[in-house]
Amino acid sequence: MSWWGKVLGGTIGFMLGGPLGAMMGASFGHNFDRGAGGSYQNDSTINVEKIQSAFFTATFSMAGYMAKADGKVSRDEIAVIDSVMQQMRLTPQQKTVAISLFEKGKQADFPLMEVLQQFRFECHRRRNLLQMFLEIQIATALADGKLHSAERQVLDTIAQALGFSQIEYQQILQRQQASQHMHGRPQNTVTALVDAYNLLGLDKNADDDAIKKSYRRLMNQHHPDKLVSKGLPQEMMDMATKKTMEIKSAYDLIKQSREI
Repeated sequence: MSWWGKVLGGTIGFMLGGPLGAMMGASFGHNFDRGAGGSYQNDSTINVEKIQSAFFTATFSMAGYMAKADGKVSRDEIAVIDSVMQQMRLTPQQKTVAISLFEKGKQADFPLMEVLQQFRFECHRRRNLLQMFLEIQIATALADGKLHSAERQVLDTIAQALGFSQIEYQQILQRQQASQHMHGRPQNTVTALVDAYNLLGLDKNADDDAIKKSYRRLMNQHHPDKLVSKGLPQEMMDMATKKTMEIKSAYDLIKQSREI
């Protein structure tokens, strides 16, 4: 892929700079941090490949920070990161870098706010990308089936730093919890339908038009091709595809129950 090749060659790292560039450089063995400050460009100079490298770096380093938030890194949290890497079909070299970034996120001196601020800036307010990033972090926090207070505080900080309102954040959290329930507990018709409504961010009293509108909005937000064109690393397309399949399954279940 082009962004990975440019990272290997040092081009992206020098362009990225800041804490993300420094972590990426350390993981690759390059001195990328010499480019610090180079990321502050006008919108006309947006580089999708740079956004892709920033997304990759922020995702795995923040996942390490999230996993350590409750004082220990559980096997379930490690399993989530392994699952993400498998879905991304990372090469052995990419896995090595992802693990290195994860370990850096666990360090006591991890620059949380600086990383979040730079990541938001690099994404140039691409809302769907920021939402995908937040969803991955929530999935890490929910990996052991519980949302610890320390993890909740970190998620609150991430959502606020990325510009999500409390209402938007709560809706995203609710949808992720529903997704986790769907995959983590035995399903019957009643619980499956509850999770389906929650995954669409609705309650059972929503009318048919509201259900259709929510379905279309969520499918548009998670459309793999659109996300990649905005800067989602190509390797994460399968994750976005899986998310759209979950949304469609929830919608189909609700339609069936209502005979829409």
